[in-house]
Amino acid sequence: MKKITLPVASRLTSPNPLTLVCTAKPDGTTNLAAVSWWTYLSFNPDMAAFAMAKSSYSGERIRESGKVILAMPAEGLEAAVTGCGGTTGRDTDKAAKFDIELTEIEGSGIKIPALSRVALVCTLKEFHETGDHYLYVCTVDEALGDPAKQALFAWNGYAQIRT
Repeated sequence: MKKITLPVASRLTSPNPLTLVCTAKPDGTTNLAAVSWWTYLSFNPDMAAFAMAKSSYSGERIRESGKVILAMPAEGLEAAVTGCGGTTGRDTDKAAKFDIELTEIEGSGIKIPALSRVALVCTLKEFHETGDHYLYVCTVDEALGDPAKQALFAWNGYAQIRT
């Protein structure tokens, strides 16, 4: 073995379950940000966590509203997910730009892609500074799923998006 950087290590440990962090924008539209690191923290109570860059617009929305939905996109959204990961939602409607059909989640003002395999409706419990990222720790209020859909994964970091 030889010494490598952490970004190289992340590519070597692929695939990672891809997730779209869905948040409500002040105008009522939904913002979508791609992340490839999240984890279940607890099943009693139900909790999950994910990390986002400190400069992330979605992170700002989560800290302000306290609400987020983690949607695991399904096959058919490969190109759209890549676009969401490389575009800020601060001044762009990503759903419109990348032609993503959104669907409502009952009881939430946040929509998710219709092509989602799993959705975790969450409330922010706390967040922690972790270097250049924040770690968001959330209570999972509701979990929804469609096992008939194929999940997408990030391979080689974000170099490839596929099932």
